[in-house]
Amino acid sequence: MDFAVARQNMVESQLRPNKITDDRIIAAMRTVPREVFVPKARQHLSYLDEDVALEPGRFLTEPRLIATMIQALEIRADDAVLVVGAGTGYAAAIIGQIANTVLALESEPQLAALASSQATSLGYDNVIVLEGNLTAGWPDEGPYDAILVDGAVSEIPEALVAQVKVGGRLATVVKTSEPVGQVVVETNTGATMAHRVVCDAAIPYLEGFEPKPAFQF
Repeated sequence: MDFAVARQNMVESQLRPNKITDDRIIAAMRTVPREVFVPKARQHLSYLDEDVALEPGRFLTEPRLIATMIQALEIRADDAVLVVGAGTGYAAAIIGQIANTVLALESEPQLAALASSQATSLGYDNVIVLEGNLTAGWPDEGPYDAILVDGAVSEIPEALVAQVKVGGRLATVVKTSEPVGQVVVETNTGATMAHRVVCDAAIPYLEGFEPKPAFQF
């Protein structure tokens, strides 16, 4: 399979027709090799418009949706960005082409190790992989100009909201019921968190962000 051709086809058939207009994102997704962030047995799925399983309960978000969330964050060149649920590091690698610094937080040791290895081998020196609790974020290096939670959440934890700098943005998919959620952006105005809905999105819950079981008598 010619991954370079598949990468260009992804941009032209999935991103451009779906309102991805940020040239920096287009350029990053033309050059970052998505296939190296996918298990070898599934690399032929790398550029399809669908999520790709990484391990049980974890996945690589479909290209169109990850581009939509990154674009919604309106990342600037001098921004410090936290990616929550980094997986193998693809979203962090894309953002690393746009932002100054990216902290990629992952809770699964194997995925964190792979993300770190790929960032190093590809020369993405501004992407730093951290292993830790996703719902807690990484307050030691915060607050952040932008936070991406890469997966659906039933609600956004207060711990992550508290790590958004004044003027900063947080993007994720909020899903209160199956199967469809909404890409939302929360912006810290200094007085409150301003809420904006970008589009609908069907994506699995990020591990640890699922709805809490309803109390039963």
